[in-house]
Amino acid sequence: MTSIIGNCQLLHCTTARHRAAGFTLIEMMVVVAIVAILSAVAYASYNESVWKTRRREGAACAVEAAQFMERFYTTNLRYNTDLAGVAAALPALPCAAQAKYAYTLANLAPTTYTIDATPDEQQTASDKGRCNVLSINQANVKTETGSETAAFCWD
Repeated sequence: MTSIIGNCQLLHCTTARHRAAGFTLIEMMVVVAIVAILSAVAYASYNESVWKTRRREGAACAVEAAQFMERFYTTNLRYNTDLAGVAAALPALPCAAQAKYAYTLANLAPTTYTIDATPDEQQTASDKGRCNVLSINQANVKTETGSETAAFCWD
């Protein structure tokens, strides 16, 4: 039971097209080089996305701390102490445990406060000095100490 298709018997074809199956070493190296270049670009883009996300998490947590201070003011009519005279302090915010930032309360007075979000060493290195300490105050003025604008760092 053999069938003939052109000059080729089924399962026993010896045309030039079938003898040259496979890849050469040069073709494989070109493919490897292309994959390496695409991987390098994708990895750099991924890292940038990760650090940007962490910066946004840090900024969001600073805003959450500012909201705490506003609630504190609503209750006590001042930012620095409560009605019993106990000094104000930031609570243990759930977002602070996951963020790559440390949060401190500065410039504390009856009518003012500033919350500073200071990045850890890894975040500072990855951000390349663009967005260092993020700050927000009682007037919702957002600033930063890096080389970028506050809009870039807080957005």
